[in-house]
Amino acid sequence: MSGAEHDAPPPGTTPADAVESSAERRSLFGLPAATALVVGSVIGTGVFALPSALAPYGPIALVAFVVVTVGALALAVTFGSLSKRVSGSGGPYVYAKEAFGEFAGFLTAWSYWITAWAGNAAIAVAWVGYVEVFVDKGHHTWGSIAIALVGLWIPAAVNLTGIRNIGAFQVVTTVLKFIPLVFMATVGLLFIKAGNFGAFNASHTSAVGAISAASAIALFSYIGLETASVAAGRVRDPKRNVARATIYGTLACAVIYILGTLAVFGTVSHASLGSSTAPFTDAVNNIVGGTWAGNTVAIAAIISGLGALNGWTMICAEMPMAAARDGLFPRAFTRTVGRNQVPAFGIVSATALASLITVISYTHFTQVFTEIVLLSVLTAVIPYLFSAAAQLYWLLVKGQTGVTRGRFARDVTITVLALAFSYWSIQGSGYQTVYYGLFVILLGVPVYIWLKRSRGEYGEAPTATGQAITPEPAPQPVATPPFTTAARTTRPVRMTAVVLRAVGLHRQH
Repeated sequence: MSGAEHDAPPPGTTPADAVESSAERRSLFGLPAATALVVGSVIGTGVFALPSALAPYGPIALVAFVVVTVGALALAVTFGSLSKRVSGSGGPYVYAKEAFGEFAGFLTAWSYWITAWAGNAAIAVAWVGYVEVFVDKGHHTWGSIAIALVGLWIPAAVNLTGIRNIGAFQVVTTVLKFIPLVFMATVGLLFIKAGNFGAFNASHTSAVGAISAASAIALFSYIGLETASVAAGRVRDPKRNVARATIYGTLACAVIYILGTLAVFGTVSHASLGSSTAPFTDAVNNIVGGTWAGNTVAIAAIISGLGALNGWTMICAEMPMAAARDGLFPRAFTRTVGRNQVPAFGIVSATALASLITVISYTHFTQVFTEIVLLSVLTAVIPYLFSAAAQLYWLLVKGQTGVTRGRFARDVTITVLALAFSYWSIQGSGYQTVYYGLFVILLGVPVYIWLKRSRGEYGEAPTATGQAITPEPAPQPVATPPFTTAARTTRPVRMTAVVLRAVGLHRQH
């Protein structure tokens, strides 16, 4: 085939259409970028700080890590199946809404939105520990806060430049972050000393209690495995690539996590590990000697944190935008700017909230990382639970339609495992975390009522006299932004449309 033939547009299309189609294709994630989004969102600085958070439980925490990994893989397979059943961006929100209705969809979106920006705060806190290998070595509170805020707003700036830069940044940071993790998961295993592990169960509680508590912390390391489904509308050929990216990314993270954490436990003494702010740096320094190797790991952890924050900042805007288009989140989240339709309001608002909770945590919490992690885990498990329940609901309602009995039994087993794992994770979060988490989640109920009340086109709105009126039909959308569905087929919304939408003259649902 000649170059001219290869570049020729399909029959029936104009050159302009061909150029636009090519541009839209380049602005979507392929399988490598979608997998990098999963890996980059899952592996942030959390894994680099996790050994210290798990140290109080002793090596029994590694058992918890294996249990969590099995549950995470069950969730990954479940999300992969759900992405084939329901297309478009939104992930857990879309699945809950389609299966159980608007209120379930709203609670899922609200809970996941809290997870996203609160999780960013936890990532930033862990990121600070590695930055302070080089600056603010005295760990002064306001110095740490300043560093954390810089870490939160750099990825926000990258997100505001558009999807292509997000994808490129994600791939580069994912490759770089794997270097120290692979080193510890391979070479680090050769330097393990049994004396470093300490008591198998150092928590002074029952084995079941220690595993449950450690699992609640360890689960934070897998939050993000669903990100490809949340951003499905930005993934090329989503019915095929979202499931693959989710499963491949989770498997890669699982291997690195378990072996890397084992190596850190075995190369840093238990007494030192609990107080370490940069456990992977300490582990590499113990293996190689000196500080240069540990500093290299710290640099990789810094890059890793920025990559994770980059992916999560995008997710902070994607799910509320999907819910807002359905009238289940404030309409401000639907506003986009520029040719790339950047959801600027969602990006900036989530980063501002993450900044706020970071400042509060540093000035009020004693165990900053662990406290934020547990809250993030609880609010993340709610969407996981709804997603697994949606899959089980559809399996039982539709039965074995189009699948063999063996495939049906396998799908039900995996889904039940994912559902049970979600319930178990809530139980392991602890009473205080469940109390605060439930309070934060239920704060969404008044928001839902306000949204239903202000959304006149979806029902009868009361008049000043108390009588109900039937509103006029909602105007039909003029153009749907291309990333709301699995296929991008429409032209980008221009700034004029954005301005009209902002003043309420151009509504989209």
